[in-house]
Amino acid sequence: MPADAPSPIPPVFDQFREHPGAVPEEIPGLLERLAEVPDPRDPRGVRHTPVVVLALTACAVLAGETSLPAVGEWIADAPQSVLERLGVQPDPLSPERCLPAEATVRRLLGRIDGDALDRAVGRWPADRRAGVDGQLRAVAVDGKTLRGPPSAASGAGDDPARP
Repeated sequence: MPADAPSPIPPVFDQFREHPGAVPEEIPGLLERLAEVPDPRDPRGVRHTPVVVLALTACAVLAGETSLPAVGEWIADAPQSVLERLGVQPDPLSPERCLPAEATVRRLLGRIDGDALDRAVGRWPADRRAGVDGQLRAVAVDGKTLRGPPSAASGAGDDPARP
């Protein structure tokens, strides 16, 4: 059995590191883009902003969680540095931070405007890939690009009909 390939995520993030002609402070971050998503909830009793809930959910999914209960567990066990960076507010009655429960995540995700979320998340990488002239550049995230060219020793790529 072949060894598992290294994670494809670092090469993808390398594509976002450079942004010619812009200062990082000038480029909206993911949290700023998530703030554009309207909150469908009644403002009375809301303890967690949609930005915090969506960002924590995204972090949990990027960490490999695939179900809402697992996302809720990840949020409960999230490192303090991550919670602080994402803007999770300390609980005024205890030294702990006030975290959204799985039910909160489930309710928000069930009611959020999917199109607005898609636009906000889609604009985030586009912000980073705009060239000096304002034109968007392609960001390759398919497996073939991440793996690179096939090696001659593996025999891969011998079939001209295969892409």
